Amino acid sequence: MKSADRIRLDIENAIRSGALLPGDAIDEAELMRRHDVSRTPVREALLQLQAQELLQSQPRGGMVVARMDVQQLLSMWELLAELEGVCARLACERMTAQDLQELQRVHHAARPCVEADDIEAWQGHNREFHEVLYRACANPYLREEILHMRARTGAYRRHAFAAIGMIRKSWEQHERIMEALKDRQSARAWELMVSHLSPGQGMPGVTALIASLPKHLLR
Repeated sequence: MKSADRIRLDIENAIRSGALLPGDAIDEAELMRRHDVSRTPVREALLQLQAQELLQSQPRGGMVVARMDVQQLLSMWELLAELEGVCARLACERMTAQDLQELQRVHHAARPCVEADDIEAWQGHNREFHEVLYRACANPYLREEILHMRARTGAYRRHAFAAIGMIRKSWEQHERIMEALKDRQSARAWELMVSHLSPGQGMPGVTALIASLPKHLLR
């Protein structure tokens, strides 16, 4: 893997995990030290991420993690829901018995953090649940697009999720999705996943979602 690609993935993962938030500055010198490279591959990686709209250049130089306005956020979140729905439908048609067993294991392992209302632990279980489906759908290009959308919207979704208090509801939705997958009901799996990922799941939810977002994350 090229140095620039390694650096780009490092930044993408940091954005997706919340280690870098919208508006945070990218420290080029730190990237050079951590990856033991010159400025050239760092700049190449940053330009690639800028082209993907994950980073924005600053008037006085340097780059920051891109912020979105509310309209951009909701549009992208809506698209993410549709892509996740396609993933669930394909996974339903293609997943093996081993894939389903792994999905069930991940789902049931999350119960303690649901009971404890542990948002940080839940985020990890949630990522693992969806990652099983990304693999099971057997379409690496779809997975790549979903991960890109999740990186763009991750910080906003995490804040809204924590503020609205959706852990148990989300876990129960996973249960229904898993049952549809087990029964090979691909249309049902798609419908449930789109609903699961849709922003706010209805207008009252959207209002609460937007009100929960810190202003510094928005453009």
